Amino acid sequence: MKEEWENMDLKIEESKYVGLRLDKVLAELLEGKTRTYILKMIEEEKILVNGKPFKPSQKASMGDEITVLDIEPKPLELKAMDLNLDIVYEDSDVAVVNKPKGMVVHPGAGNFEGTLVSGLLYELDDLSEIGGVIRPGIVHRIDKDTTGLLMIAKNDMACLSLQEQLKNHSCKRKYHALVYGEIEENRGKITAPIARSKEDRKKMAVDKDGKNAVTHFTVLKRFKGFTYIECELETGRTHQIRVHLDYIGHPLVGDKVYGRRKVIGDCGQFLHAKTIGFVHPRTKEWMEFDSEIPQYMKDFMSTLEEK
Repeated sequence: MKEEWENMDLKIEESKYVGLRLDKVLAELLEGKTRTYILKMIEEEKILVNGKPFKPSQKASMGDEITVLDIEPKPLELKAMDLNLDIVYEDSDVAVVNKPKGMVVHPGAGNFEGTLVSGLLYELDDLSEIGGVIRPGIVHRIDKDTTGLLMIAKNDMACLSLQEQLKNHSCKRKYHALVYGEIEENRGKITAPIARSKEDRKKMAVDKDGKNAVTHFTVLKRFKGFTYIECELETGRTHQIRVHLDYIGHPLVGDKVYGRRKVIGDCGQFLHAKTIGFVHPRTKEWMEFDSEIPQYMKDFMSTLEEK
């Protein structure tokens, strides 16, 4: 069974909804969607009223036009697929996987098969069900064309523990990136709130009304016209590194969304989730894993002139 994620347009045309909280109205209009799901969609600004984000407590008015972006489909019958995943570590509670370029983490608009989830269903005996049918075992995500390490929860206990560590920023997440321009500072801290772009709802942007976002970076090597850096996330907003680096004038090489108009290569953004560390949910021991940057990044940097 396949059901594409689509935008949904609704309109308040019945007087019984007027004056009620919009989150309660949506819980009735979006049949089969839980209040928690709806609140998360509102928080992520994936539900708009009259074209604008809103608070759940806002009251409905007659004629309000509601747009739901990328509403989750009814449960999919996900297929387990042998995708030859690189499982870096696995025990009875957690796994760490090295995601390749071009692979979507979980089913979404236009991507139903060949996702990381399909591969996990084939490779692992158990996966946490907290993420629902669409996201079994998924604790956090990286973009389709970002490569590197992800934590996977094999049971609900592990999932809750890892989610809490992400929430309180106790996990270690280090990325390696190649950016345009020569960054002068040896290290820096980017503190700039992020929200969904008002100009393009499919993008994120720095916005004073957005959520707090902090990225630390360290220069690893300078080239003529480029800089190779390590980024460490203090928070985990959607597209955070890509948005922050573009914001300081050093967008990622290969980024078709936030990068330069003329894109170098066809591999997507040069961004790799290189290191991940966390406290094991059961043993309470610190676990840390490292991975090699992809070959296409190495190959391109070998053509650059060092400074």
